[in-house]
Amino acid sequence: MKVDKDTLRKIAHLARLDFEDKDEQKMLESISEILTWVEKLNELDTSNVEPLTTMSKEMNVFRPDEVKHQLEREEGLVNAPEKNNEHFIVPKVLE
Repeated sequence: MKVDKDTLRKIAHLARLDFEDKDEQKMLESISEILTWVEKLNELDTSNVEPLTTMSKEMNVFRPDEVKHQLEREEGLVNAPEKNNEHFIVPKVLE
């Protein structure tokens, strides 16, 4: 697949890539080579292949929930830069 300079510039903009004009031809060749390789994947018959949800067969190991020592309010607020008797005081972020 061939990619023209306008398409390359648009892709570079969307990907936040910055390269000099002198490297443009090299980038065109590289992206065309990559797309040609990806097109080869279309030749494979994947009708009997199940979609992957993960790349490994490992499963998550969950531990049972256990109630442990709960932090008291005073302990939680002890290092707060600004606080009142019950809450952290933070700058307003919404009007």
